Amino acid sequence: MLNEVIFEQRFENKKQYKKTLKKKQLRLLELQRILHKKGVAIVLVFEGWDAAGKGGVIRRLTEQLDPRGYTVQSIAAPDVHEKQYHYFWRFWKSFPKRGQMSIFDRSWYGRILVERVEGFASEKEWKRAYEEINAIEKMFVDDGQIILKFWLHITKDEQLKRFEERQENPFKHWKLTDEDWRNRQKWSQYEEAVIEMVDKTSTKWSPWQIIGGNDKWTARVTIIEIVIEQMERKIAELEDC
Repeated sequence: MLNEVIFEQRFENKKQYKKTLKKKQLRLLELQRILHKKGVAIVLVFEGWDAAGKGGVIRRLTEQLDPRGYTVQSIAAPDVHEKQYHYFWRFWKSFPKRGQMSIFDRSWYGRILVERVEGFASEKEWKRAYEEINAIEKMFVDDGQIILKFWLHITKDEQLKRFEERQENPFKHWKLTDEDWRNRQKWSQYEEAVIEMVDKTSTKWSPWQIIGGNDKWTARVTIIEIVIEQMERKIAELEDC
C-alpha cells in the first residue's frame, strides 16, 4: 500500500507554488467563516514519518485563517495525570466546539503506532483500539461534524536526507532528537503498524488520506485542497437539507 504512494511534483518554481498556495488559503478562510456560522466543527489529524513535514503543512494551512477559530494540539507522551484515564480522554477534551477547528499534530493513533511498536500498550490494548477509534470517530461524524485524517508519507532515503539537513542547520538542529534516530532503526516495524492502521481505521465516514510528501510544496497544497473539498461538500449538504 505505502509502496504505491505517488510522489508528485506539481510546481515548476517557488513563484508558481506561492501563487497557488495564497489562492487556496484565501478560499480556506472563506469556508472557515461559513462553517463557523453554520456551527460545524472540524478535526484535522496529521500523522506521518518523522521529518515528513507535518509542522510545515499545519503552518501553511493555518497561515491565513482566523486565529480565533482554530487550535493546534501538538501531542507528546501522556503525563502522569493523563495516564489515570482512558487513553482517548486527553484527546477528546481537545475536540472543538461547534464552529471551531482542532488540528492534531500527532493524535490518538499513537496507540496503534508508537505505543504498539515501543511496547507502551499491551497487544490486547492496541488491538482493541481499532474498534474504539472507529466508534468514536463515527459518533463525531454522525453528529454532523468533520474529521479528516492525513498520513504524510516520505521514503526512507528522503527521511535520511532531511535528518542530515537538520543536523547541519543550526536553525533546525532542535528538530532532530536521538528518538528520531531510534525510530528510524524500527522503520519496518512502524511501516507494518501504519499499514494495519490504514487497513483497519480507514472507514467510510473517516478515510485516511495518504499524501506523498517527498515534495513539500505539492504535499502542502494537496492537503489544503482536500480540506477545501470536504468543507465545500459539507456546506452543500447543509444547503440541501
